[in-house]
Amino acid sequence: MPADSMNLIMIVFLVFMIGLMWWQSKKAKKQQQEKQDFRANLQPGTEVITIGGVIGKVVSVDTQYEEIVIDSEGSKLRFGFSAISREYVRPAYVSDDEVDENGNPLPKDDVDNAQVPVETAVVAAAAGTATAEAGENAD
Repeated sequence: MPADSMNLIMIVFLVFMIGLMWWQSKKAKKQQQEKQDFRANLQPGTEVITIGGVIGKVVSVDTQYEEIVIDSEGSKLRFGFSAISREYVRPAYVSDDEVDENGNPLPKDDVDNAQVPVETAVVAAAAGTATAEAGENAD
């Protein structure tokens, strides 16, 4: 009896591994096809990044020799199609002063009393109270 259960476990494991390998291969083929389609459809003006990290705009595409010329800050460089990693999208920049430690935006305060000297804050508070009292007396 234990030999039969071991054989069953071994068969299930083998089928699982074959299925996993088939799924991985299908996924890799899909990614490879997407990259080939992207490289084949490159147009001048598209910003790209190479596998070496060079960022630039496509100047010309030669499909016969599978070469591409990019302009990176005034320097024209020629690469093979396989050297183009992906389209480059400049990430949004957010200053560390604008977010908390978790990356959430800080609330916008018009007046930040924590950064104002104490004497100035006291004078401003007294002036605010005086104007509020003057407004009540006018009514």
